[in-house]
Amino acid sequence: MSPIAANLQAVRRRISEALQGDSRAVTLVAVSKAQPPEAVRAAYAAGCRDFGESYVQEAVPKLASLSDLPAIWHYIGRLQTNKARDIAQRFDWVHGVDRAKAAAALSKARPEAAGPLNVCIQVNISAEDTKGGVQPDHALALAREVAAMPRLKLRGLMGMAGPTTDAKERHRQFSVLRKAFEAIRDGGIAIDTLSMGMSDDFPEALEEGSNMVRIGTAIFGARNNRKAA
Repeated sequence: MSPIAANLQAVRRRISEALQGDSRAVTLVAVSKAQPPEAVRAAYAAGCRDFGESYVQEAVPKLASLSDLPAIWHYIGRLQTNKARDIAQRFDWVHGVDRAKAAAALSKARPEAAGPLNVCIQVNISAEDTKGGVQPDHALALAREVAAMPRLKLRGLMGMAGPTTDAKERHRQFSVLRKAFEAIRDGGIAIDTLSMGMSDDFPEALEEGSNMVRIGTAIFGARNNRKAA
């Protein structure tokens, strides 16, 4: 068994333990940013089908080199409108929608033949100025705008907890996203995805109702800090 396959097995075991018998399906997005195509192939061979990328310049050639794999690609980085065409044409999901202008750019750039682009609205649940995302009490209004846009399919919400080791504080922050998710559904908008939880905090996210986790380091190990726009 390869190291990546062993890591995936361990992550899946921890997911099962965190669910405590809950039968809900959880999508595991392997965060492959700054990882070589060979690492993606190893994760795919171990059963992973969803992969997350943050840097458009890095992702474009990587996705091309992996075009033989029927993988599902998630754009999880900060969304820039000048990169909307590349993102809308190459990815299946976008997790960082936090303003109507960005959503409109994705909708306009999405090829009709590709089908609707799955999107999640990013909510700032940690109240950090350095993190993107709409404020929790503005999520419903933005959801109404995004849900009405052609060529987009609003799937749910995404959020990231702040850098804390306090499990209670992680739970508190994730509960903010869960409540925003519930408010949108109560508002009559059909969404099904609560994307929260990363390598350091996904058990707490799952306990708060997450059904999509984004795991990088726990699968691939420490990544190269090289960044591309």
